[in-house]
Amino acid sequence: MDKIDRGILNLLQHDADLSVQHIAEQVGLTVTPCWRRIQRLQQKGVITRKVALLDAALLGLNLTVFVQVKAGRHDEQWLAEFAHHCAAFEEIVEFYRMSGEYDYMLKVVVADMQRFDHFYKRLIKGMPMGDVTSSFAMEQIKYTTAQPLTGL
Repeated sequence: MDKIDRGILNLLQHDADLSVQHIAEQVGLTVTPCWRRIQRLQQKGVITRKVALLDAALLGLNLTVFVQVKAGRHDEQWLAEFAHHCAAFEEIVEFYRMSGEYDYMLKVVVADMQRFDHFYKRLIKGMPMGDVTSSFAMEQIKYTTAQPLTGL
């Protein structure tokens, strides 16, 4: 990946609606080589998909909760079952296996405390877990979907 590829990626990750013509002008290429580079980045899996980002607050999704979970068991079967269990919840927008005191962290987005309580009861139902704790975001200081490209 060279400077031109990073420039293309930087432009696309901030606005995927940009025309190839505009991107080409910004990175100093003509349209066809720019288009080929974008195609190559997609084929290599660097560009995984293009999506519309939605404003959670305007959708009424005003509560962000970070849920930490200790595994009910430490084996592959439990992990597979837990991953499958969590995949069924649209409220879970991010899901990580962690190091440290807790084994998993879920980022959950819901409208309010009542909806979080409903989510929580469904989450713990039928899935053996260790300790589960939740932290409620008071304020979002920074949010971005852009990956850091400096230094690549």
